[in-house]
Amino acid sequence: MAEQQALDEAVSFTSDLIRIDTTNHGGGDCQERPAAEYAAALLAEAGLEPTLLERTRGRTNVVARIEGTDPAADALLLHGHLDVVPARADDWSVHPFSGEIRDGVVWGRGAVDMKNMDAMILAVARDWARQGVRPRRDIVIAFTADEEDSAEDGSEFLAAEHPALFEGCTEGIGESGAFTFHDGGGRHLYPIAAGERGTAWLELTARGRAGHGSKVNHSNAVTRLAAAVARIGAYEWPLRLTPTVRAALTELAALHGIEPDLDDVDGLLTKLGPAARLVEATIRNSANPTMLNAGYKVNVIPGEAVAYVDGRFLYGCEDEFRTTLDELTGPDVEWKFHHRSVALQAPVNSPTYERMRAAVEEFAPEGFVVPYCMSGGTDAKQFSRLGITGYGFAPLRLPEGFDYQALFHGVDERVPVEALHFGVRVLDRFLRTA
Repeated sequence: MAEQQALDEAVSFTSDLIRIDTTNHGGGDCQERPAAEYAAALLAEAGLEPTLLERTRGRTNVVARIEGTDPAADALLLHGHLDVVPARADDWSVHPFSGEIRDGVVWGRGAVDMKNMDAMILAVARDWARQGVRPRRDIVIAFTADEEDSAEDGSEFLAAEHPALFEGCTEGIGESGAFTFHDGGGRHLYPIAAGERGTAWLELTARGRAGHGSKVNHSNAVTRLAAAVARIGAYEWPLRLTPTVRAALTELAALHGIEPDLDDVDGLLTKLGPAARLVEATIRNSANPTMLNAGYKVNVIPGEAVAYVDGRFLYGCEDEFRTTLDELTGPDVEWKFHHRSVALQAPVNSPTYERMRAAVEEFAPEGFVVPYCMSGGTDAKQFSRLGITGYGFAPLRLPEGFDYQALFHGVDERVPVEALHFGVRVLDRFLRTA
């Protein structure tokens, strides 16, 4: 059982990490090294031997291994990223990099995404060192750079250049799972992520004939691009159910006393109330236009226009996604991947999933653990190249009205102190038995 010092350290480490500004503006504009050095020092104090690795100066990753008692057992990867998305101080109630602890809540960018999990990992590792605890299987801890952009300086670099550090790892545990989701009917759900949609950030380019804005121009690049973007934005993607989403719908329907009619999923979602939010973004592929760039003067028709689209595809549905984009863009617009990463699928009947479920239920006996698929993605995508099956498991017990998912990349990001205490206890329990 985790001791009080571990609970206190999870809170103080979360606050400290928030105060280390690791804003990832994209395009390589980030410095994770101060946070990496902070984490490495805490691991070293626990008797571990952390390794600091960089592809680019200042974009630092930390990897350490806790040896298990069973050398024949597969190893488990425990990972969290050190970078955060930008935050404008003027939009916040507190300064986003203050790490302020007020009224039982830790405030700041990274409080839920995901310096809280980093802090809980550090707290558990140090608690084990004090108590002399060793897990059954080796546990590899990885704190990564660049998750909030391309992962090129983080997990992608580690998987490609340092695979030996992850030798024996067959499963991985990362962000976005085992948090309290209040379903509006008094039930406390704890969704564990067992899948991710693939990432397909697209760059669309239309070319045409440049000319004077007052002249007739049937080869207008802006018009061609706008038409393609409109088609993409209006397209209704067909229903596609992955095994994880199918299991999620079945279990949620049972909890609500509803017949799981998977032939009418949209109708089923309307009966699930707020719980539908756990699956509604993962029953189809998606493509949302997000950026436009064209022209340099109002009376000049440019010869080229560019747009960007945030596309996501379900496991097993990438070919359909590509074919559909070819049709939607048409003959006058070219598209290519600006960034692409795979979709993931993990079993919901594995021993590891059952141990995660048991750990949550021990400390939240009123809760109902259900599987779900993430609409976005994590570093698990890159680690999957090493044959590592990824789950989202960053446990937090949250009060009703606390919209955890809305705080990802949102304003006034924060996490309750009690949620961190719960997370340490659950993580400690799971890792001891994993």
